[in-house]
Amino acid sequence: MSSPRCRRRSPAVKTPLEDDDLLSEILLRLPPRPSSLPRASLVCKRWHGLASDPGFFRRFRRHHRRIPPLLGFFRRYELTFVPTLEDPDRVPPGRFSLHRGDGDRFMSLGCRHGLVLIVNFTPRQMLVWDPVTGDQHRLAIPPGIATHSGNMIITGAVLRARGGGAHFQVVLTVADNQDKQRRRALACVYSSETRLWGDLISTPLPLGVPRSDQPTVEDFANVPTLVFTGKPAVLAGNFLYWVLVGNFQGILEFDLEKQSLAVIRVPLHMLENFHFLNMRAEGGSLGLLFSKDSTIQLWKRKTGCDGVASWALGRTIELDKLLSLESQQVSVRILGFAEENNVLFLQTCGIQYMLHLESLQFKKLSESILASNFHPFESVYTSGNGMPSDITFYVMIIV
Repeated sequence: MSSPRCRRRSPAVKTPLEDDDLLSEILLRLPPRPSSLPRASLVCKRWHGLASDPGFFRRFRRHHRRIPPLLGFFRRYELTFVPTLEDPDRVPPGRFSLHRGDGDRFMSLGCRHGLVLIVNFTPRQMLVWDPVTGDQHRLAIPPGIATHSGNMIITGAVLRARGGGAHFQVVLTVADNQDKQRRRALACVYSSETRLWGDLISTPLPLGVPRSDQPTVEDFANVPTLVFTGKPAVLAGNFLYWVLVGNFQGILEFDLEKQSLAVIRVPLHMLENFHFLNMRAEGGSLGLLFSKDSTIQLWKRKTGCDGVASWALGRTIELDKLLSLESQQVSVRILGFAEENNVLFLQTCGIQYMLHLESLQFKKLSESILASNFHPFESVYTSGNGMPSDITFYVMIIV
């Protein structure tokens, strides 16, 4: 009599949540809110191990880098961080603090892709700072830029390399006003991959619009110096844009691909009684935002089939009705613009607001008679330090 056949036990089939690779992909798709990963890490030790792994942190930030949350903003001169999210996503202001050495005189030039670009006037150098990781990169200002690097004349922008890697670029630009009849804009690009500054790039700046029909050399020599407004650059497509003011009011454009500068004029009739700000318009093109009294207008630059560019009015926002202001004759000051989240920071009647331009939802921030340029900080915050210590809830994901 033959012995019975041995039946092999089939290996246990893992459920989706028992597969670490699949679970990490699920956790990767959690909302990029500061509380998401700390909440997930409380489920069990295994989830905590995955959610707190530094390699997973990097993947999580890269995955959500396209539209990161608006964590708050930095004030231009103080470099103090002001959070805008509510608990449990609110990042403590002290979490993003930058140590100053003896003699350091910092000024923020703007934030992008989770990085802050800072100029240190003593000594003259640039600082690229990642507030989330604490990483700092100090760069000497190239000689061709340092010669003109006075306050309000120098500006710049920082951006990550394509593909969301660790490398970044810094674009510095200055207005050269030394020769009153041959004003220039200068730019230079730094790459963290090569650790080198590129060649100096220049373009002539318009002499402005003289007040007399037959201008003389003295007319141009006495016009105000060209300066930047202090508002950060706007990244639209493959271009960076800054606002120039002085004897000429317009926009300086830097082509990241061609490594070239150009000047865009703003029609004179649009400048009458208006204050304007660069913005990223719908579709990713260049836009302008004008404020007059209690009204905000959004304009978009379009290029026709003949290659001629023109400006078209897109929307008009009546702030007096939206914010229930008592008068239409109120002044509105634009403090900053978050290009990824399409959020505008403004001040009117001694109150500071943040306004989402698509939904028109607004939030009152604070009351203040002082106004400074806000540099919005949009980034994925993966540290648990922003979570209250007494949270004892659990999260379950059902697949």
